[in-house]
Amino acid sequence: MLEALQQASDADLIARVRSGQTSAFAEIVNRYKDGLVGYLIRLLGNRERAEDLAQEAFLRLYERSSSYEERGQLKAYLFRIATNQLRSEERRTLRWNRITYLLRGTNGGPPNQERTLLQDELRHELLTAIAALPLRFRTALVLREIEGWSYRSISETLNCSEGTVKSRIHRARDLLRRRLAPYWQGARP
Repeated sequence: MLEALQQASDADLIARVRSGQTSAFAEIVNRYKDGLVGYLIRLLGNRERAEDLAQEAFLRLYERSSSYEERGQLKAYLFRIATNQLRSEERRTLRWNRITYLLRGTNGGPPNQERTLLQDELRHELLTAIAALPLRFRTALVLREIEGWSYRSISETLNCSEGTVKSRIHRARDLLRRRLAPYWQGARP
């Protein structure tokens, strides 16, 4: 049975989930969890939060399995769910930060910790710079440069044209270059 599930297509697995086979959903999770968590780690820079968000995305997929229309894009659909969850979370956080700032006169963000090893410091600076990008740029950049997705797959996942995807990636690279320039010159950004 386990081998049959591992060999099954996404469409077959979703059909089995609809009929109540929880083992089929477990196979979907096994199939996509590493890629989804990796994607979210690169967007968030935080493994624990990425794992939580991935769990929420799988839960939403399970809840919506009866309305999912098979088009051979289950992976893209799952990544879109996670991206939309992150987008909503960031909007809520932004609204809360604005309110907090108005009430306290400060955004109260935690200070950055100094890194002792150059490699850790570079990784930290890069993750921080990526996390600071607007989500529409960050998502396209991470999917293309880190996850290795094609422009077409990204455009389908983000529901925009390939030209828009290319433009967002170009803009993200430009913003990263500008943000990291002081770091490369020996100063803190």
